[in-house]
Amino acid sequence: MREFTAVSLFCGAGGLDMGFDNAGFKTLWANDFDQDACKTHRAWSGATVVCGDIANVDLETVPDCDIMLGGFPCQGFSLSGPRKIDDKRNKLYHQYVRFLEGKKPLAFIGENVKGLLTMGNGQVFESIIEDFSRCGYDVFSQLVNAKDFGVPQDRERVIIAGFRKDLRVKSFHIPPYQGKPVTLMDAIGNMLEAASEEVCDAPYSSRFMSRNRKRDWNQVSYTIPAMAKQVALWPGSPDMKKIEKDKWVFGEGHTRRLSYKEAALIQTFPENMEFAGDLTSKYKQIGNAVPVTLAEHIANSVRPILEAFLKG
Repeated sequence: MREFTAVSLFCGAGGLDMGFDNAGFKTLWANDFDQDACKTHRAWSGATVVCGDIANVDLETVPDCDIMLGGFPCQGFSLSGPRKIDDKRNKLYHQYVRFLEGKKPLAFIGENVKGLLTMGNGQVFESIIEDFSRCGYDVFSQLVNAKDFGVPQDRERVIIAGFRKDLRVKSFHIPPYQGKPVTLMDAIGNMLEAASEEVCDAPYSSRFMSRNRKRDWNQVSYTIPAMAKQVALWPGSPDMKKIEKDKWVFGEGHTRRLSYKEAALIQTFPENMEFAGDLTSKYKQIGNAVPVTLAEHIANSVRPILEAFLKG
């Protein structure tokens, strides 16, 4: 099996990269601004991980690759319109475009939140697709839920796939997962009780208590967020009870959030994965990641297209 090479932008702890590596790709180079995330990535990968502002990276120092990976941040895309984008807040998106134009890989994969589809009544997303197309790519998008691909978690995300126009790709779709759904019991049911230092014990905010935060063992998890204090409850906690509109209370018994190690398994990181930094940083890295298993499914969908092109 041919080993395709990858470059990763905004790599974080490397969930996307790890999934592609599992599918026979090799991440050569990666970048992120978060020092802990970079340390985590270096600990499992053989990639050169450059920590710092991506705007300061000289493209000449970045290796050529077959595919570029990365979920560009989108917080700065204003609802005032796609052509009135605040360049300062959206510099990371523009850097993604810069790398794509400069390196011209065979393909690229981007991952983003579902809300990107409706920002500016859809005009922001249309403009992003246009920008990628102008870089010389046929671009496709698909809204997926990670739970449909063997991930024990409700997590809707937009996958953007681009293929250089000389590949002449007319369509792209991540095929349905053929295995059975994976539940919380499957993912974390055999874990020992979490140590106190592995669990966020911050006070529960009114926002947290505004809706149910607990899923049962035979269900999938709520989305794992990047903010530790918003992480959902461990399924062994008592059921929450609704007492009025937008107000819930805990049941009697021991209630706690998911530990960072449990959250990592729900994100389908390996059980022995080590995360750098303090507890808040660990939760953040895990919550920001693409689930490894989902990334592997994406990679296995891309591989045949690249192989067919190289065979000519």
